[in-house]
Amino acid sequence: MKKRTFALALSMILATGVVLSACGSSDDSKKSGGGSDKFTVAMVTDTGGVDDRSFNQSAWEGLQKFGKANDLEKGTDGYNYLQSASEADFKTNLNTAVRSGYDLIYGIGYKLKDAIEDVSKQKPKNHFALVDDTITDRDNVVSIGFKDNDGSFLVGVVAGLTTKTNKVGFVGGVKGAVIDRFEAGFTEGVKAVNPKAEVKVQYANDFAKADKGQQIAAGMYNGGVDIIFHAAGATGNGVFAEAKNLKKKDPSRAVWVIGVDRDQWDEGAVTANDGKEYNVTLTSEIKRVDIAVDDLATRAKAGDFPGGEKIEYGLDKDAVGLSPSQDNLTQEVLKKVDEYKQKIINGDIKVPEKP
Repeated sequence: MKKRTFALALSMILATGVVLSACGSSDDSKKSGGGSDKFTVAMVTDTGGVDDRSFNQSAWEGLQKFGKANDLEKGTDGYNYLQSASEADFKTNLNTAVRSGYDLIYGIGYKLKDAIEDVSKQKPKNHFALVDDTITDRDNVVSIGFKDNDGSFLVGVVAGLTTKTNKVGFVGGVKGAVIDRFEAGFTEGVKAVNPKAEVKVQYANDFAKADKGQQIAAGMYNGGVDIIFHAAGATGNGVFAEAKNLKKKDPSRAVWVIGVDRDQWDEGAVTANDGKEYNVTLTSEIKRVDIAVDDLATRAKAGDFPGGEKIEYGLDKDAVGLSPSQDNLTQEVLKKVDEYKQKIINGDIKVPEKP
């Protein structure tokens, strides 16, 4: 009788162990991307969207590169993005990413700072990365920054040496510390090589209104500006639209756009009324968000998540600078750009961060 009682008790203990083990597996799966043992990553866009041909799109390209290198597929078991139609979506999308179990969650753009501060505080065991702003008071957030002012200085050099009217323009999205760096660097670069040039500055107060960008560009071009540098996300698509309209009507007119964040050469392609192909993209200031996103994800996957730190990417890592599409630039201009680039890297020139 004692043997039967012991056997029954032992079987109950074993059964309880199986149940507890199963529960443990369930909890663990929630922490690793919906049941996958792979390292999973997601990004939440700002209102520009993942196809803004600029900042968000560059970040998504970096995430796709990481996914491909690690044999991941798009989805909760690999890598994905959550698109924000408005600022009200930021916190909702971050919480959705948390519930989906992603190991690392990016907030793309400084506008997500408040949302990441709130969600990261509520979810201290989850890892987050904020691009283009700084949160350094918690160990579960990494801040990613770029020396935009240095790259903008170089495209300012291009504009200052290329302009024929001595009037160039800067179209910003929303006024703030990040776009201040673009404006400041661009203006300083123009003045460094062409003190006589006038820099006209105007803000659209939005990163997702192409019609507003086109309206501002029309006013600038009509006022004699022949080169516009935009740091306005999808709003900048309107700057390209206006430049192409003018080029289409008058192929002999020198009208240019300097793109931002990624190589926007393709955005400048236009067939003019004379039937010939032209491109109004003078150059682009690349901001390699893709490099930063891929780099941090690779480090985090290897167990090197630098929580509480800020990582900065600049000219020394080729994370900012001119795009490789340089068909519309002369060798003289490129040589001068290289000279100033080296001066900045060496510390001979310190580019301001504010206009």
